[in-house]
Amino acid sequence: MINISLPDGSVRSFERPVTGAELAAGIGAGLAKAALAIKVDGEMRDLARPIDKDARVAIVTAKDPDALELLRHDAAHVLAQAVQELYPGTQITFGPATESGFYYDFARAEPFTPEDFEKIEKRMAEIVDRDLPIEREVWDRARLKKHFLEHGETFKAEWSDELPAGEEITVYRQGTWLDMCKGPHLPSTGKLGKAFKLMRVSGAYWRGDARNAQLQRVYGTAFFDRKQLDAYLTQLEEAERRDHRKIGKEMGLFHQQEEAAGMVFWHPKGWTLWRVLEDYLRRRLDEAGYLEVKTPQLVDRRLWEASGHWAKFRENMYLSENEEGLRAFMDNQAQRIFALKPMNCPCHVQIFNQGLKSYRDLPLRLAEFGSCHRFEPSGALHGIMRVRNFTQDDAHIFCTEDQIKDETIRFCELLRRVYGDMGFPDFFVKFSDRPPVRVGSDDVWDQAENALKEASLAAGLQYQINPGEGAFYGPKLEFVLRDAIGRDWQCGTLQVDFQVPGLLGANYVAEDSSRRTPVMLHRAIFGSFERFIGILIEHYVGRFPLWMSPTQAVVCTIVNDADAYAGEVASALAAAGLRVETDRRNEKINYKVREHSLAKTPALIAVGKRDVENRTVAIRRLGSEKQETLALDEAVHRLLEEARPPR
Repeated sequence: MINISLPDGSVRSFERPVTGAELAAGIGAGLAKAALAIKVDGEMRDLARPIDKDARVAIVTAKDPDALELLRHDAAHVLAQAVQELYPGTQITFGPATESGFYYDFARAEPFTPEDFEKIEKRMAEIVDRDLPIEREVWDRARLKKHFLEHGETFKAEWSDELPAGEEITVYRQGTWLDMCKGPHLPSTGKLGKAFKLMRVSGAYWRGDARNAQLQRVYGTAFFDRKQLDAYLTQLEEAERRDHRKIGKEMGLFHQQEEAAGMVFWHPKGWTLWRVLEDYLRRRLDEAGYLEVKTPQLVDRRLWEASGHWAKFRENMYLSENEEGLRAFMDNQAQRIFALKPMNCPCHVQIFNQGLKSYRDLPLRLAEFGSCHRFEPSGALHGIMRVRNFTQDDAHIFCTEDQIKDETIRFCELLRRVYGDMGFPDFFVKFSDRPPVRVGSDDVWDQAENALKEASLAAGLQYQINPGEGAFYGPKLEFVLRDAIGRDWQCGTLQVDFQVPGLLGANYVAEDSSRRTPVMLHRAIFGSFERFIGILIEHYVGRFPLWMSPTQAVVCTIVNDADAYAGEVASALAAAGLRVETDRRNEKINYKVREHSLAKTPALIAVGKRDVENRTVAIRRLGSEKQETLALDEAVHRLLEEARPPR
């Protein structure tokens, strides 16, 4: 007998192997109709795959969190079939589902156009209407390569040669079209529905190598119904309106240029915003018992080798031997290789290692606004959201294993307070466990993961498992914000590290006088200043709260006779601690209002001849047509109270 345990706790027994489709039908006709796939002991499988041994099985429907990825994977295959039907001779390569949709890479001499997209989408809809069964087949390597060569699929034939020996090779067929794929897939093309849209095309290289053939990557997205698709497209339109690059230019915050690709030129207003955030966070860290440090930018490779980072990050490090700007530094040390630090943790261990530490010194919380460099691929760069030079609000807590719980609770309280002050009261948490490539034994990983889970529960966190995405040295919590238009941004992290301190010789004297290795908690709240500022710009559409705004008020003259008084008003505001500018240009007040509104100035203060006589000002708030006339002293008091940073 084959015993199948269902999520509701019931068990169904069968005398022979049973498919997921048969299992769903046995439970009910409604479930059979809604079924898309099955999970067998947590592994997603096709509905037609037989279950031939005792297992825990769940029927996957459109309501399952993993179902959207399944749908989008099918959309990629239907896209590829449509393209090859419309444009014979086009070769297929790879086509996965992604976080926001799917893509497929094609080898085609002619570029795809918007008109092509219309034809392709129409043909995709026709393939859906055909309701072709999607069938899984197991092939041997020789048959697979022969098929692809006969059909002119040289890229696929090349890839078939590199599949690991002994690995089961599966092919998915829909009608006469097929592709090599691990699956799983929907039962038929009809299950895909028509809530899909092709979005754009970009260049890509075969196997991601610029030395190989260039391909065309067609991106699309898909949902289970048109309402979800329309909501997503509306969100994209809103995201375009909020694009931090566009708003950053309008507000004069920063710019970027090719001579420093992946770096940021901060303008005075942008740097003011940075300093406001840094001052705020530094105050919070001081209150929470952190000690601020500063570590070198350039560190000998031997430290990175000892910590394990060299093997992990070597390809993304800037090395002194390859950088013209650092050659002078190396004149007297030609045999040594230095690297610009891609992270701060090994350097913080060096500070911990200075002088003998006792258990009484723990926990020791070291914080740094650390400037790091990583050589990100040019295609991954995106405004200030993804850069090559960034500043982390980094900190490392050296503690005993018994202190992990309390330190996690303290950190989560700090993080909640900061996110609330920044305008993000809601966030969710992912628990990222051990990755395939890691350092340390499974026993130590068990210890670290259990400690972090217990601490998370003690801190009142509910989390979802993010399998295999932990750091190479330990598991981590990822804190994900949700912005004003519903997008998710992973920012904060808390990582439990039982590995790196020992690799770098860190120890302390325990209560029993023995030498022990401290646990190191890696933690960040913003993640990086650059990315967090980009998120803030888009969240607020540049309309920052008054305390955060780079320029809090602009005093605008209505007539030239008010020039001197405007200077007096600005001086009074500045003396109170407000960030203020004056605009005495010989322009109409409506022109000034439009210009400063575009620059997202929160408070516009107009002064005219009557204001000079009465020592009053007229305050207009950003986005409002109304204005309020106040005595100068009252206006200064109100703005000052409103502009106080969160306490």
